[in-house]
Amino acid sequence: MNTTIMNTQFLDLIKTRRSCRRYKPEQINDRELQAVLEAGTYAPTSKGQQSPFIVAVQDATQLAQLARMNAAVMGTDTNPYYDAPTYIFVFVPEDGRNPIQDGSCVMQNMMLAAHALGLATCWINREREMFATDEGRALMRQWGLPDGLMGIAALAIGYAAGTPDAPKPRKDGYYRIIK
Repeated sequence: MNTTIMNTQFLDLIKTRRSCRRYKPEQINDRELQAVLEAGTYAPTSKGQQSPFIVAVQDATQLAQLARMNAAVMGTDTNPYYDAPTYIFVFVPEDGRNPIQDGSCVMQNMMLAAHALGLATCWINREREMFATDEGRALMRQWGLPDGLMGIAALAIGYAAGTPDAPKPRKDGYYRIIK
């Protein structure tokens, strides 16, 4: 494949990815989920330690619990995950070298992979607060995660129930080149 074409396709993927806040109830298939999770595992991590942990949840009871927990942190009673059929959580060691950066790279890889597969995502926050609670720590133990982790973020992921808005124009002076 021509490198220029490949780069253009990749840049188009980046340019067309949008956050989704309306999902169809239909569950994503296992192959799609596996591909998104695998993309997360190829994110760069500090010293190549692969320290993040990724947990995908599709169980309806746990989805409801997680939505309630996040909504409580946010001070609302609506579903902060927008009723997506799958939530993907990223955890990192609290004492990690660059935990926020490592977890953020995992999130970005998964968002781009999902978009490439025709799936929609939205980056969700407040997982740090959610999983610092007794209830959150209990869930982490139930999921078989080691002690000493903190939540970084989550993805709401599924099939979009609508067409995303066009991107806003990029602001002038967004980047600079210093030679």
